[in-house]
Amino acid sequence: MSTIITRNPATNEEICSYTLHSNKEVDCIINQSVDAYEEWKMTPLSHRNSLFYKVSDLLEKQASTLAHSITAEMGKTLKEAISEIKKCAWLCRYYAENSEDFLADEHVPTDASISYVTFQPLGTILAVMPWNFPFWQVFRFAVPTLISGNVALLKHASNVPECSLLIEKIFIDAGFPEHVFQSLIVGSSQVNEIIAHPAIKAISLTGSEHAGKAVASATGQYLKKCVLELGGSDPYIILEDADLSMAVEQCAQSRLLNAGQSCIGAKRFIVVEPIYEEFLSLFKTEMEQAIIGDPLDDVTTMGPLARMDLRNELHQQVLDSISMGAQCILGGELPERKGAFYPPTILVNVRKGMPAYDQELFGPVASVFKVMNEEEAIALANDTEFGLGACIFTKDIQRGERIAKTKIQAGSCFVNQYVKSDP
Repeated sequence: MSTIITRNPATNEEICSYTLHSNKEVDCIINQSVDAYEEWKMTPLSHRNSLFYKVSDLLEKQASTLAHSITAEMGKTLKEAISEIKKCAWLCRYYAENSEDFLADEHVPTDASISYVTFQPLGTILAVMPWNFPFWQVFRFAVPTLISGNVALLKHASNVPECSLLIEKIFIDAGFPEHVFQSLIVGSSQVNEIIAHPAIKAISLTGSEHAGKAVASATGQYLKKCVLELGGSDPYIILEDADLSMAVEQCAQSRLLNAGQSCIGAKRFIVVEPIYEEFLSLFKTEMEQAIIGDPLDDVTTMGPLARMDLRNELHQQVLDSISMGAQCILGGELPERKGAFYPPTILVNVRKGMPAYDQELFGPVASVFKVMNEEEAIALANDTEFGLGACIFTKDIQRGERIAKTKIQAGSCFVNQYVKSDP
């Protein structure tokens, strides 16, 4: 019988051991979800909404307790973990308040007496979710999925099983019928067989490119719907007319949030030549202000990375970039302490072919680029295979919106504020 062992990334100490569900147990859980779906899809939307108000209340009341589990399993500061829980509560209220509008029939004029698009649930939906926001990523999938009449199965990341089980408990405590939301404690090797199960109607994955390719391949093989949110290397363009103090603060916040472990976190900072030196000096000072330490301590502003292997992988990307000619002007050295800690790091003279240019650096490492003008900044921003988000800093809001809307190849473009995932 296989097990997974969780460790506190701040101390490397073992937290708990979990026995993986066997294939037989997984099959039973899936079948239970099918039975639950038949009742849940007929539940009035008003009642589904009422349950999500209860979930929201429970999240608010238990925010501190739930946040401690997040911090223990993946290391983010307790303050950030509490904010994550409260954001999930907001998400529940948001969908409960707006679901009737979202799910309303859309009437379409045709030569028929009546024509409309209507939104119907699919059935059992599988979510493969990441560890970096172990509650938020699950809730942003689960809330619209369940409120639409589907049922959900969660295969969470292997280092946050307690978070997975706590989320399931919250739904039960709020009064959801049994088996409408269930956690699968399984390894990645079991996912393909789960996807193949006839009862699984669609899959949502947030994670790495490697995981996305594997899931996309399986869903293609079995002709099932899938939604993938993969990595990011968000460019932040700082133009010559930017409010530099504000831009520096926003850039540093986005790069250091969750110890830099955010798909939509700022990762590449593209600065026009006239203000490059001033921006770099201010940015370095701002990054140096981070207080690294015990994530349970109120004074700490940045905890460890989620696992030692992830910390070591990030450090290797930094070393490889330096060996290829990048210059490290801040950080870049492993601290002499227990835990998966990594210092805020700034790389300059980064060029194509280096990990810091071509790959996602999932940690508090910033690549800063100097360009001559707006056109060169846009070209560099778009010179990536990633495309989640981007930001433009300029006092000319119309200029910023024009660049964001017509020039930048990214899904969410912000002006003068770092990219966020509000519901």
